[in-house]
Amino acid sequence: MSVLVIDDQEGLRRSLCAYLEDMDYETLEAADGRLGLEVLDTHLPDVEAVIVDLNMPVMDGYAFLAHASKRAPDLPTIVLSGVGVVDDAIRAMRAGAWDFITKPLHDFNILQLTLDKVLERARLLRENRAYQQRLESMVRERTAEIERTRRQIIQRLSRAAEYKDNETGMHVIRVGEISALLGRALGLPEDRCDMLRQCAPLHDVGKIGIPDSILLKPGALDSGEWELMRRHCSFGCELLGPLERGEARASCTSHRVAQEDEGNPFLALARTLALLHHERWDGTGYPFGLPGPDVPLEARIVSLVDVYDALRSERPYKRPFSREECRDAIAAGSGTQFDPAVVRAFLDNLDAIEAIRERWVG
Repeated sequence: MSVLVIDDQEGLRRSLCAYLEDMDYETLEAADGRLGLEVLDTHLPDVEAVIVDLNMPVMDGYAFLAHASKRAPDLPTIVLSGVGVVDDAIRAMRAGAWDFITKPLHDFNILQLTLDKVLERARLLRENRAYQQRLESMVRERTAEIERTRRQIIQRLSRAAEYKDNETGMHVIRVGEISALLGRALGLPEDRCDMLRQCAPLHDVGKIGIPDSILLKPGALDSGEWELMRRHCSFGCELLGPLERGEARASCTSHRVAQEDEGNPFLALARTLALLHHERWDGTGYPFGLPGPDVPLEARIVSLVDVYDALRSERPYKRPFSREECRDAIAAGSGTQFDPAVVRAFLDNLDAIEAIRERWVG
């Protein structure tokens, strides 16, 4: 490692280099700031510190400091100058100098102490930066691990409900992928679309609380059974709500309370989808009978996607609808069951939606 000495006084420059070499430093030298920058650019990885005068021809020390601080902001620089002292020292420090020594230099031990001090500071900065980088890397790895675990839990939780409903689990994946596609088509930010992709599979998680005798009944449900079936929306909201049962139930008695963040926007969206995916644009849906504009866009998207995928899928009580039959059924529901804007996005992207079905068939 080298120390770069920049001074227009050749005798002083040579004396400084000789002293530093006696201290086992390699040295580089330049007679003005411009030449100093050229030397710095050539030897930057090997330059450990710079000693620079302020008053020099061609390029003075202030200009050198300004350029050098941009090239190597962590490079220790010591100003050695006899001008103005206080004012120039302040100006030099503002320009990027780490320390200041006044001329004439009668005791070279001062240079050694100053150099040791700035090099120790540089070492501590490097160690601190390395520590911060290691810490950030550990946080990234831990965050990625938590994210992987969260995704797996979501997938398994959403599949648990679908297995009860005689499905392979592919339905929830398709609902997530198609919902994200429509969200993007409707102008949702990419991070919100990704969140929608992950949360949409949880829309029917409340079916875990529905007895199999109702959930798997091949015939029509009577009024009591239908009333219980409708409760899967609130069951899902409660399941994804606060851990305390009373709080979870209370938080699902209003669609506005269910959407509150409480520090976890992911769970807030998942609960909203579970609670509101059976609301209708014309206000005749359940559980609240909300008019369409009061229903969050993500829930309006999932409402349509859930119906589309159910129509396209085979069930014990029905055959799968064709692409054309599904298209016509969704179009017919525009303005009543579905948000017209979501229907338009669906029709405009039907080829891509069908491709998702083909990819996640099952």
